Amino acid sequence: MLVPLAALLGIELEALTGRVRQAAIAYAVLGFFGLIAFGFLLLAAYLGLANWLGAIPAALILGGVALVLAFATLIAIQVSTARREREQAEKRRAAEASAFVTTATVTALPALWKSAALRNLALPAAAAAATFLLSRRRGHRPEE
Repeated sequence: MLVPLAALLGIELEALTGRVRQAAIAYAVLGFFGLIAFGFLLLAAYLGLANWLGAIPAALILGGVALVLAFATLIAIQVSTARREREQAEKRRAAEASAFVTTATVTALPALWKSAALRNLALPAAAAAATFLLSRRRGHRPEE
C-alpha cells in the first residue's frame, strides 16, 4: 500500500531507502571511530596521570571524573524532564480552560439570545472579551 502511495506522491522509495541506508552506515562508521579515538584519549589521560601520580590514584581520578559526569548528566535529564512535564501541564490547563469557556458560552447563549438588550449589547462585548482572552497566550512576547 505504501509503494503505490509513494509512487503517487512522486517519491522514489528505493532511492529514499538507499540514502537512509547509506547515511546510517556512514554514521555507524563515524561513531565506531569516534569511540576508538575516545578510548585512546582516555588511555593517554590514564598513562599521563599514572606517570605523574601513580597507577591507583590515576584510576581513582578517572573513575571519579566519570561518576561526576554521570551524575551531572542524570541531574540535567531530570531537570529537563520536569520542565517539559510542567510545560505540558500548562498547555493542558490552558486547553481545559478554553474548553470550559467555550462550553459555558455555548450553554448560556440560548438564554442570552431571548433578551433583546443582552442580545444587542452584552453579546458583542462578551464575544470581544472572549476573543481577547482566548487569543492571548501566556508568556507571549512580541517579536523584536
